[in-house]
Order: sequence, then structure tokens, then C-alpha cells
Amino acid sequence: MISDHKGAMKRTLALLAAATLAGCAATPAPSNPQEAFFAALTARCGQAYAGRIETNDAADADMQGKAMVMHIRRCTADRIEIPFHIEGLGPKGGWDRSRTWVVTRTETGLRLKHDHRHADGTSDEVTMYGGDTADEGTATRQAFPVDAESIALFTRTGRSVSNTNVWAMEATPLGFAYELRREGRHFRVGFSWNRPVSPPPPAPWGW
Repeated sequence: MISDHKGAMKRTLALLAAATLAGCAATPAPSNPQEAFFAALTARCGQAYAGRIETNDAADADMQGKAMVMHIRRCTADRIEIPFHIEGLGPKGGWDRSRTWVVTRTETGLRLKHDHRHADGTSDEVTMYGGDTADEGTATRQAFPVDAESIALFTRTGRSVSNTNVWAMEATPLGFAYELRREGRHFRVGFSWNRPVSPPPPAPWGW
């Protein structure tokens, strides 16, 4: 009887140990899609990737065929800064380093803003526009409808055509994409995780 009891105890302890190890090995992924999306970008902080334009709107003719790099440059618990560099559109045909996508947490979701600056570091007339998520999205895609502040900015600067903008970002197992949509307008650039850029590009203008 004593031998059977000891055997049962050993089997119980072994099962408990296995369960504990399994729990430690399988760290659960964030259940909130926005948390998962934010975490996926943060996990690649400091890395840069090459990409290209994926749409062919006439408005973007100057970007066709240009080398592009996105750099997940700086991350905190509540903010991710992603400069977007385009070759050939800067001063004297050099790199345009005017754009930085800024993703931040809010009390209700995520916010995307566009920081635009000139080569001398000063802010562009149209900067810090964007919007907040209107729903939870998915772990791989988040959409940002234009906010009231941006509508006021676009209207004031004669760009009311942008008052229905919806931006989106994707972070899939294959790569990252940035997108703009409104009626009659579609802009999308894509970057592959399989095309890392090392060393990363220099800081965007003004940073």
C-alpha cells in the first residue's frame, strides 16, 4: 500500500511539473487586437526595412520606382515613431526624410499622426494630422479615420479633399504596409521583413 501511495504521488508531481513548464513555455499573445498590433511593431524596434510603392495613382507618379525605407526608430510603452524615407525626392535628388509616422496609445485605442518637416528641421504647414481607431481592428491591420483636428487643418490650408481620409497600417508575418484611402484616391507602400536595411538610415529631418 505504501509503495502504491508513493507511486501515485510521483505521478501527480510529474504531471504538475509538466503543466508548470508548459505554462512557462507558452506565453499567451495579447488578446486585444490593438495590443497585439502594437506589440508586433515594438518587437522590431530599431530595425529598418526596404519597400516600394504598390499603387499607381497619377498623384504619386514621382514615387514610382523609387527606393523606400521604413525605420521603426524609437519605441516606448505608449508611442512608436516610424520615419519613412524616399530616395530621389529630397534636395538635389537625395533622400526625402520629411515624414515620420507616429503611433500612440489613447484611452480608447490607437492614434496615428504624420509629422512632416522640411530639410532644415522646421515643421511643414501641414503636419501632425491623422486620426484615431474607430474599432478594435485586427492584430495585423489597424485603420485610422481622419479626426476633427485634421479636418480643420486641411480645410484651413485648402486641402479639404483630404477631409474623408482613412489611413491604415498593416503588420503581418510577411511585412509592413501603410495605406491611404478616400474616394478616388488610393496610396499604399509595402515593406518586407525579408529586406532589412543595415545600418538603418539617419534620423529624419528635425529629429
